[in-house]
Amino acid sequence: MDIYRSSQAFPAGNKFFSLKVNRPGLVNQDKDSDDYSFGPLARFDHATIRKGTKIRMHEHVNDEILSYIGSGQMLHRDSDGEEELLSPGRHMMMNAGRSFFHEESAPQEDVEMLQILIRPEKADLEPSVRFWKAGEPDEDGWTLIGGPAGTGAPLEIRQRVAVYDAKAEAGAELMVPEMEGYTPWLYVFQGSIQAGGEVLGKGDGVSGAARELSGLAVLEPAVLVLFLVDVDAEMTDSGTISGIKRM
Repeated sequence: MDIYRSSQAFPAGNKFFSLKVNRPGLVNQDKDSDDYSFGPLARFDHATIRKGTKIRMHEHVNDEILSYIGSGQMLHRDSDGEEELLSPGRHMMMNAGRSFFHEESAPQEDVEMLQILIRPEKADLEPSVRFWKAGEPDEDGWTLIGGPAGTGAPLEIRQRVAVYDAKAEAGAELMVPEMEGYTPWLYVFQGSIQAGGEVLGKGDGVSGAARELSGLAVLEPAVLVLFLVDVDAEMTDSGTISGIKRM
């Protein structure tokens, strides 16, 4: 089992927004690696966008981007003419492909979110954007948000990566979902948990074999985001952001 601590994130931003750039490959503590991604899971930015901020229209190429809102409401506009208000449980998957433009703003309140960047399996695929509103979680407490075609995920990720979340009260115990050939990487978005005898708080993460993460004890009310990743999947590193290998 490998532990990632919030102190390993790279801070960025300004007075309008702040980022903690998480490079999941650093879970193995190899700072000398040529690539800080975890297979095709390139990075995920834990962002706070201040009320009134607008991030102007900009281009992405060959990035698969899942927007996960923890609190607040974010207004999305894009080059396809889509306009959508994202909020907790209202998720967006942007498959940038050969080119896609979008802008984000927080017109009503501060927003706390993850922007998850994944390297697609191939370059220059057809661009698209999709939205989905989550319902009740499955009996195991997890909600499958995005994943490859054929997994039943409501949002398609053009890569062998699946994304789940769980919201759990203190005292709950969770079992991590499994997919053959995929390695779990778990992020604590809010709250605290215990995994394999280690206490993990907000911004911490853990990876390992599924059996090592078989029982998670929730210490404080928690929001957890789980990535299941085929670390050996074929991918392109030509993405605008996902293709960046080191900070």
